Amino acid sequence: MSKSKYSGIKPTRRDYCQFILSTLINYTLTYMAEHHPVFSHDAINRYLLEDEVSPSVVWSALRDSIHYSENACLIFDDTVLDKRHSFKIELVRPQYSGNEHGVIKGIGVVNCLYVNLDTLEYWIIDWRIYDPDEDGKTKLDHVRDMFDDALENKKLPFRAVLMDSWYAAKELMMHIDKAGKVFYCPLKCNRRVDDSQGKNPYKAVADLEWLGDEMLRGKRVKIHGFPKDKKVMLFRVAATNRTEYVATNDPSQNSSVAVKTLCAVRWKVEQYHREGKQTLGIEKCQCRSARAQKNHIGCVTLVWHCMTRLARKLGTNIYALKKQLLSDYMRKELKNPSIRMSYV
Repeated sequence: MSKSKYSGIKPTRRDYCQFILSTLINYTLTYMAEHHPVFSHDAINRYLLEDEVSPSVVWSALRDSIHYSENACLIFDDTVLDKRHSFKIELVRPQYSGNEHGVIKGIGVVNCLYVNLDTLEYWIIDWRIYDPDEDGKTKLDHVRDMFDDALENKKLPFRAVLMDSWYAAKELMMHIDKAGKVFYCPLKCNRRVDDSQGKNPYKAVADLEWLGDEMLRGKRVKIHGFPKDKKVMLFRVAATNRTEYVATNDPSQNSSVAVKTLCAVRWKVEQYHREGKQTLGIEKCQCRSARAQKNHIGCVTLVWHCMTRLARKLGTNIYALKKQLLSDYMRKELKNPSIRMSYV
């Protein structure tokens, strides 16, 4: 190891974020140390153990760059950072992964996106690590905490909350309703509802009959377990390879087309999950400690905001920006190869 590795200069948050931004395939501390002229593996590891890149720190860095609007929504969803080959990394636990359609070992992250519905720009404004052994909280608890923080502390302007069927729990839906916000979330096909004003027994949403213009305008139903005077609008919406039954507490909503358009915005969070995993290595950190893993996630979020802002300015996307790094390398190699071809 060269003497420069012991220069005494400590890595900073900017240094580690720059590594995440620049690397294309390998996101380990060893790889960073091998290619950085100054920092050793131990120095980089100490940085991740000492910093605190929390959601509040990231929020402080990006809050002034968000384009706020009253016509905005919050999206809540979770993802699992795949750690199936890990045996000693903290925070890892067996949990269901939608991508894998089964249970894998990983780190659960519950994210909150703020989406400007006028421009369709979006930002990661909060996230929580799913660690019930440490804090005793469920994913529903984390969503409620982030929702309350968005209202009470961040004081964000928005009109709606979008969630998937996993979060369509009575307590959370009623909490959003009492806060004066509207929710849109699909119900699982076996969720019991009543569309007969109490004349008939509850039935699964998949067994409901849709008559007349109900397919276009929706129908008022009572979800089993809700207060007797609390009804919601239910819409049958065609999605890719499936039918969704979307519930909302917005009594003025009477268009299944509008509901489908709004619910399609939920794809933004899936787009973020893919970009974080495929271009920024959010699940590739091999550090064992919980603090290092949390700081890696925080740094990836900062880099995502940096690259997303640049991509919007250039009219492109994160994938193209990353590919451009490799394109620059190829141009330099073809012009002046580091290893020249022989035997021809």
